[in-house]
Amino acid sequence: MNVPNHIAIILDGNGRWAKAKGMPRSYGHVKGCANLETICDDMKELGVKYLTVYAFSTENWKRSREEVDGLMKLFRNYLKKCIRISEKNKMRVKVIGDIRAFDQDIQDKIRELEEFSKDYTELHFQIALNYGSRDEIVRGVRRLAQDAVDGKLDPQKIDEKVFESYLDTAGIPDPDLMIRTSGELRLSNYLLWQMAYTEFYFTEVPWPDFNKEELIKAIEKYNERDRRFGGVKEEKQNV
Repeated sequence: MNVPNHIAIILDGNGRWAKAKGMPRSYGHVKGCANLETICDDMKELGVKYLTVYAFSTENWKRSREEVDGLMKLFRNYLKKCIRISEKNKMRVKVIGDIRAFDQDIQDKIRELEEFSKDYTELHFQIALNYGSRDEIVRGVRRLAQDAVDGKLDPQKIDEKVFESYLDTAGIPDPDLMIRTSGELRLSNYLLWQMAYTEFYFTEVPWPDFNKEELIKAIEKYNERDRRFGGVKEEKQNV
């Protein structure tokens, strides 16, 4: 089985999963967070080198205050726990997104985790927090434009490689496979630049129920695709 180098996941369906069980949405987020640790173990075991997950978007601030407060509490606990997870899996952790919107203690925990794990290389784990792809691109363009104004960058030398160096994902290869759980068929402002040539896999399974078996199904589907040199891809046709 050809395992993708980089898998991106939209962790969808936590709240609906909990509601279906007669539980509050917060219960689904807790279970979804616990499942993320298991999936990290599975990714490492299968040989995936990069994993990027969409945990909290720029639009998620519009949810109820109770739910947002619950997510902030969950982030605080998970970021502390993630130090142990990164050590166990020799996993480098990087947060993408604009973390300035978070309380200072969360920002400090993010920087502590990134510093702690910076030398690990067996799995590169990116967590998208307060992330939106359009926001990422605008922030990158602002930095690029400022460097051009300051004379640090020749506008005539700006190409895709230069532009990518201003994104949150600088130095990280583009995803080979994107998985979205819980049945939605959209990208929701996630890695729009990076996923220009990514294979998509959508499943009805909600994130808390997404396990190693489901992950292998997604990779098997990925293997049915013909990824041709240069980024041009076509699905294999049954003759």
